[in-house]
Amino acid sequence: MSLRIRIGQWVESSPVQHFVTALIVINGITLGLETSQTVMSAVGPYLLAFDAVVLAVFVFEIAGKLAYRGTGFFRSGWNVFDFIIVGIALMPASGPLAVLRALRILRILRLLSIVPALRKVVEALLHAVPGLLSVMAIIVLFFYVGAVLSTKLFGAAFEPWFGTVGKSMYTLFQIMTLESWSMGIVRPVMEIYPLAWLFFVLFIVATSFAVFNLFIGIIVEAMQATDRAEGEEDERRAVAQRGELLEQIRALRREVGELKSHIAGAGGRVQ
Repeated sequence: MSLRIRIGQWVESSPVQHFVTALIVINGITLGLETSQTVMSAVGPYLLAFDAVVLAVFVFEIAGKLAYRGTGFFRSGWNVFDFIIVGIALMPASGPLAVLRALRILRILRLLSIVPALRKVVEALLHAVPGLLSVMAIIVLFFYVGAVLSTKLFGAAFEPWFGTVGKSMYTLFQIMTLESWSMGIVRPVMEIYPLAWLFFVLFIVATSFAVFNLFIGIIVEAMQATDRAEGEEDERRAVAQRGELLEQIRALRREVGELKSHIAGAGGRVQ
C-alpha cells in the first residue's frame, strides 16, 4: 500500500475526524474571543498562533483527502463545501482584503459536513427545496396581493407604512412576524379605519399560521424521507452481507464435502 493511500485512509479515519471536529469547535470559540480587546491584549499572539495551527491542520486534511481520492474528491458536495471553506481561509487578509479575516468564522460551518446528525438535517433541507420554493411562491403571492390592497386602503392616511407597494410589503412582513403588529401598526390604523382588523387578522392567519406551517410540514416530511432512505439502504446492505455470508458457508460446505470425498477415496486406495 502506497504512502498516499495510507495517509488518505488515516485522514478519513474516525479518530482523526473526531480530532478535527474538536478543533473546529475550539477554533470557533477562539475566533469569538478575538473580538474582545481585553482578551487580545492579554493572549492575542497565542490565539493567532493557534488559529494558524488549526488552518494548517485543515489544509493537511484536505490535501490528504485530495491525494487519496484524486478527482473523485470533488464528486462529494460535502468535500467541495470543505474545500471552499478552507480556501476562503487561505485568501490574503491584508490591505483592502482585511475584511476577509472576518470570514474565518465560516470554518465552524464545517461541522455541518463532519457531524452526521447535522449533515442529515442539511441533506433533508436540500431535498425539501422544491417544495419550499412552491411555498415561497405562495407567500410572495399573498404578500403582493396584501401589499396592493393595503396600499390602496391605508396608503393615503399612513404613507410611511403603506405609501407604496414596497413599503406595504415591508410593513406586512413585520406584521407576519408578529413584532409590534397590534399596538404598533394595527390599532393606529383602526383609529381611522375601524374595520381594518379584518384585513390584518386574515393576513396573519393566511401567512403566519397556515402557509408557514406548510414549511414545517415539508421539512419534517423531507427528514422522514431521508430516514426512510437510510433505513432502506441499511436493509439492502444487511441483505447483501447475509447473502455473501451464506455463499461463503455454501462454498465452505462444498470444500468440506470435497475434502471428505478425497479422504474417503484415499483410504479406499490404501486398503
